[in-house]
Amino acid sequence: MGFIEVAVLLVAVAFCALVAFLVPALIEIKRTVAESQQLLAKMNQDLPSLLREIRETTSNLNAVAETARDGVEHAAVLLHAVGEVGETVQEVHDTVRGQSGRMLANLASVVAGFRAASAVVQERMQQGRADGDERDVEVATQEGGRRNGT
Repeated sequence: MGFIEVAVLLVAVAFCALVAFLVPALIEIKRTVAESQQLLAKMNQDLPSLLREIRETTSNLNAVAETARDGVEHAAVLLHAVGEVGETVQEVHDTVRGQSGRMLANLASVVAGFRAASAVVQERMQQGRADGDERDVEVATQEGGRRNGT
């Protein structure tokens, strides 16, 4: 056997080894391509319905967001009105508090005036009684003196 024949034999063995390794790999690639085709066919069937559902979901989310935005605007108006009511209540409270303080001061003044007046009236009444008692004593003394002849 010559050098060329050995080389050809080595090339043939290498080619057989290559084919032996490539055949299972090619069979696996063929299987993978078939599965990929099935997957793509299924995706082509399912994808339009998925896209439609995504569009509907997006539309629903936009509607919910719009409703929420409207609700927030209404809530803002409501809270603003509640704030104004609170300010009004505070103003009424301050007014009532100020007026009630003035009313209490006026009432205290009136009560003090009545006390002073009643004290003066009582004092005069006591003086009047004392004067009246003295007059009664004088009148009685004078009447007694007349009866006695004096």
